[in-house]
Amino acid sequence: MKEVLVRLKPGVHKKVLIFLSGLMWMGVGFMLCSLAWKWLAVYQGRLWFFFPSAGFMAAMLIHHFGFLKLANKNLARISAMKGKPCLFSFISWKSYFLVALMITIGIALRHSALPKQWLSIIYIGIGLALALSSFRYFRQSLRSSKYPASA
Repeated sequence: MKEVLVRLKPGVHKKVLIFLSGLMWMGVGFMLCSLAWKWLAVYQGRLWFFFPSAGFMAAMLIHHFGFLKLANKNLARISAMKGKPCLFSFISWKSYFLVALMITIGIALRHSALPKQWLSIIYIGIGLALALSSFRYFRQSLRSSKYPASA
C-alpha cells in the first residue's frame, strides 16, 4: 500500500517547488491588490490618495518584518527536504490551516459593513507584501537553476 501511495505522490524537484511558492505568493498578492484598486476606483472622496499610501506603508512593514522571515523559513524547509518533495508541500501542513483562516477572514471582511476604501489598506498591505516577498522565492529558484539539482 505504501508503494502505491509513493508512486501516486506528485513529486517535483525542489527548484520547481520554490518557483511554485513564488508564483503562488505573487498571484495571491496581485489578486488582493486588484480587489483593492477596484474598490478605490469607485471611491470619490477627497482623501483618495491616503488609502493607497497607507496600504503601501503597511506593505513595507509587513514585507520586511513578517513575510521575508516567513519566506526564508519556507525556503529553509524546502531546501532540507530529501528527494522529490510533494507538489503540495510548498507550504507546511500547519500553514494550510492558516491560509484557510486567512481566506475565511478575507471573505468575512469583504462582506462586512466596513467601507471598502478602508479595507483597501489591508488588502494593499498584505497583497503588495506578498508580491514583494515572492521575489525571494524567484531569486532562490534562479540561483538553484544555475547549479545541478541536488536530488
